[in-house]
Amino acid sequence: MRWALTTAALLLALVLVCVDWRGGKTTPINVIGSTSIQPFAEMLAEEFNKRPTNNLQQNWTVDVQGGGSTAGLQAAVNGMADIGMCSRELKKTPEEAGTFTPIVIARDGLAIVVHPSNPLNGVTKSQIQKMFEGQITNWKELGGRDQPVRLITREEGSGTREAFQKLVMGKSRISRKALTQESNGSVKELVKHDPAAVGYMSLGLVGAELKALTVDGAPATAAEVVANRYPLIRPFLFVTKGPPSDKAKLFIDYVLSPPGQQMLEKEGLIGAPNKLEQP
Repeated sequence: MRWALTTAALLLALVLVCVDWRGGKTTPINVIGSTSIQPFAEMLAEEFNKRPTNNLQQNWTVDVQGGGSTAGLQAAVNGMADIGMCSRELKKTPEEAGTFTPIVIARDGLAIVVHPSNPLNGVTKSQIQKMFEGQITNWKELGGRDQPVRLITREEGSGTREAFQKLVMGKSRISRKALTQESNGSVKELVKHDPAAVGYMSLGLVGAELKALTVDGAPATAAEVVANRYPLIRPFLFVTKGPPSDKAKLFIDYVLSPPGQQMLEKEGLIGAPNKLEQP
């Protein structure tokens, strides 16, 4: 009897997944990838999903999942995703630039974040590199307190890590002593509870709980990113295998529309250079 009830509950759940509040079947637009882009894409998807049905009388519903930029590219290649999310530039290789169509949906600053109690307000790119190489190991070397520098980094395959590697580390390797985390959210949680920690994350997700350090004299603000004065800037990309399908274009066009871009800019990102004009 209990098994029968469980089966019935699962069948009901499947029905609910396939039928939305308008009473029709839903057709998913699957968006997978970067955890930096994920919260912004989820916000946009929530608004997109509230829109009336399109002229084909189908209820398109955007479904957003994380997993990292590399996972997003793989999902776009194998057909699991209509749109992949990638928080770094595509590599100039046949596997990436030769396979994907990139659409810049916004630009983001890569913030170097510390605990609010850290007295340090700014660093240079060279100092960041030396910290993450393991050459600078105590905050007093930078004019801070006498306490060890605890490094927080992202996992291999993360677009945020690859952007940090390109923009800051160059050919240098990140110290193996760095604690690896799998999302911006987990980096944020560790840094906000550790006065000796330093990490890097999306500027649009920093909030009031962390301090974003000035880099090479430029504050980590949207205005400095717009002016191209902040030195750590990366694109937020939607990618498709080949040209976007009609289904993918529905959500891409919404994200690039004035309402979509206004939502992203309100959240601290910088509008896309290829955003659509107001009709």
